[in-house]
Amino acid sequence: MDLSSINWILLLASLMVAATPIILAAIGELVVERAGVLNLGVEGMMITGAICGFVVAVNTGSPWLGFLGAAVGGALVSLVFGFLTQFLLSNQVATGLALTLFGLGLSALMGQGYIGIKAPAFPDWHIPLLGDLPVIGPIIFQHDPMVYIGLFIVAGVWAFLKYSRAGLILRAVGENHEAAHALGYHVVRVRMLAIMFGGACAGLGGAYLSLVRVPQWTEGMTAGAGWIALAIVVFASWRPGRLLLGAYLFGGVTVLQLNLQAAGAEVGVEYLSMAPYLATIAVLVIMRAGRAPGSLGQSFHASR
Repeated sequence: MDLSSINWILLLASLMVAATPIILAAIGELVVERAGVLNLGVEGMMITGAICGFVVAVNTGSPWLGFLGAAVGGALVSLVFGFLTQFLLSNQVATGLALTLFGLGLSALMGQGYIGIKAPAFPDWHIPLLGDLPVIGPIIFQHDPMVYIGLFIVAGVWAFLKYSRAGLILRAVGENHEAAHALGYHVVRVRMLAIMFGGACAGLGGAYLSLVRVPQWTEGMTAGAGWIALAIVVFASWRPGRLLLGAYLFGGVTVLQLNLQAAGAEVGVEYLSMAPYLATIAVLVIMRAGRAPGSLGQSFHASR
């Protein structure tokens, strides 16, 4: 194995790209879970966003409209979950798993006519001056816009939860929905809005895969990214700052195993491909997760 063939600057730059779909999906799920809802359908929403974004981008020629279509598609699918769990009071775990299966099937059906078609180009941003800095420039300041939008969303969610009144209400609903209802807050409305936000973010994460990372449609292309996003929310103890750390850890291992394959590592390709998922499991075992929101996964009905 020739490690000298690995470009470490390019590897670190690729880390940010590999982590972006996980960041987008995970930050949406973090908001959903802080509202007290456990949505295991992230994988289904991501793959739905991937095909919706790809279809819109190919037919309009605009990747920006593709991302918008992906967010709308993910939000609409999440509404199915929201209606079933918040109005019909179905089991959140079972409904989330069903949503994943539904999303995988729906995306396969929608994508039948788009296999082999290339998505419109989504160019990188070369930030003036900062992009020309040695080492740091290529790693941080020469990426596509969605990398920075993902970071902006994480920062916005952190500020929203920490400083805004609406964020305080959302956290109150997630911690004790009965008490929040007694104070006059509309628990179901808050949770539905959180679910839609989570679906939109998962859709953006899926579209990033089909429009940027692999600019074409491939059935099942999320390859478990939604489940990793769910695990990273737990690893982050439901805090946006630690979520970034978890996403970059997964992205780093993903990119590293690809570079080790290219360098001719004397390890089976199958084992290297498993590495990102094994690393995520190991971190979850080693790290101590914080306390989950008090009402997480519990159904609410105002008449009780």
